[in-house]
Amino acid sequence: MSSTMNRARASDTDLTETELKSLLSVAASAAKKAGDIIASNSGGADVTKTKANPRDLLTMIDPLCEETIKETVLSAFPTHDFLGEEDVPPGKEASAAALNAKLKSNNDFLWIVDVSQANRTLQTITKSLCVTGMDVLLILIFLLIPPPSLQPIDETSNFVHGMPLCMPSIAVAYKGSVVVGVIYDPHRDELFTAMKGYGAELNGEGISVGKQEGISDAIVAMGSPPGEESLNMSLLGIKSLMPKVRTIRMLGSAALMLAWVANGRLTCYWEYDLSSWDIAAGALIVKEAGGRFTDLEGEDFNLKNRKICASNGLVHNEVLRVLSEAGVV
Repeated sequence: MSSTMNRARASDTDLTETELKSLLSVAASAAKKAGDIIASNSGGADVTKTKANPRDLLTMIDPLCEETIKETVLSAFPTHDFLGEEDVPPGKEASAAALNAKLKSNNDFLWIVDVSQANRTLQTITKSLCVTGMDVLLILIFLLIPPPSLQPIDETSNFVHGMPLCMPSIAVAYKGSVVVGVIYDPHRDELFTAMKGYGAELNGEGISVGKQEGISDAIVAMGSPPGEESLNMSLLGIKSLMPKVRTIRMLGSAALMLAWVANGRLTCYWEYDLSSWDIAAGALIVKEAGGRFTDLEGEDFNLKNRKICASNGLVHNEVLRVLSEAGVV
């Protein structure tokens, strides 16, 4: 941890800096082990089954990565609890129930892990849902926008097709509050980390969010969710935001988009429905990098939030206003 990033210990946790560093060290080690598995299979993988729907994929690598992380964590902290997507039945109700059960347990420490998530490309979604008029035009425009350089598993669709946009995301919650977050991009060898109250880093160097002050200068990221309700809200968001922002990006990985908000590559990222494992680590990293992370009503983040907006803080209220006026609620 660089001395310039050290700050006073967060007042709402009684963990010492040494304890936080110990948690961070294990989380980083686990993320890199899972990242090595992803990188060694970077050409793609066969789908073993689908989860919530035919666009929500699972490969043999997903459970292998999660099990590797779990073994690494429990070897260091055998009494800590663990929540990962591969252990939970599909669907947002099951996700919420699993999180609530863990938060009600007597264990102070909960490791929240993502090695795959359910963002999908609009190109795939159009094969399953009927869209017309402006929706089709927006989808075509969106597919023609070139993404930034392509340089866990978050996210499975990307991984299946060999796209280097998938990575492990690990958060440590202490008494219901995230205190450590790690996102490791094995394709670029970029390790994003944060300890609550001590700032955010990329490969050991301090990072901060972007400086864009107005929405017209903002690069806004969003998801392409598999659920019909979430898809409809996403289309409303595209319609309302596209004329007002510099551009929109859809990278298919919540972990990557949150990490890129934290270091300024993106200005903002919003999503209508995500699980705790998708966002827990990234939420802390964004906030520790000086950004803002809320639900779509502007309320501060907690692990039960599913509708989220992360930004540099400067454009946050304006993005939420545009989404609200478009009926994204």
